[in-house]
Amino acid sequence: MVIRCRYNVGQQASQRSTFNHHYQGEYMQVDELEYVGFWARVGASLIDTGLLGVIIWPILTAFYGESYWSSQKMLQGPMDFIMSWLFPAVAVIIFWLTKQATPGKMAISAKVVDARTGQSLTTGQSIGRYLSYFLAGLPLGLGILWVAFDRRKQGWHDKLAGTVVVRQKNRHPEPVTFER
Repeated sequence: MVIRCRYNVGQQASQRSTFNHHYQGEYMQVDELEYVGFWARVGASLIDTGLLGVIIWPILTAFYGESYWSSQKMLQGPMDFIMSWLFPAVAVIIFWLTKQATPGKMAISAKVVDARTGQSLTTGQSIGRYLSYFLAGLPLGLGILWVAFDRRKQGWHDKLAGTVVVRQKNRHPEPVTFER
């Protein structure tokens, strides 16, 4: 990922320079980052879904009983709305704003950043990105699958919110070696 910015130091305002990007508590050249692809993001989503399920499932079962899981109703009551819709939205948005990643993205060392500046998301971007997931998923998940084919690995939710998902290149502590 190459991020460039314009600067004006009295010479040419159109000169360009790469700048350092704050990532995981340190500054690094942006060419040390890579876009995170489809399968890594699927893995991160599975982790997030599992963690949410571990939290939400017992609470909903305690409130509504085992019959909750076989019911045909869209919403069982206020606690269902809070735990199934409101809690996940608030949790994800807070994670994006405070950690730049959900636990699943943290597990794969990824961060969600502004696509233009590489900085943290604004509150508006975070809310827009979350709501855009629903739009991206509508046409048979095509907006989510788009990550696999896009040059910057952006899904429609990323494009609508102006975000990208990045991580440090060559995250491995040392190369693999074998004795002869």
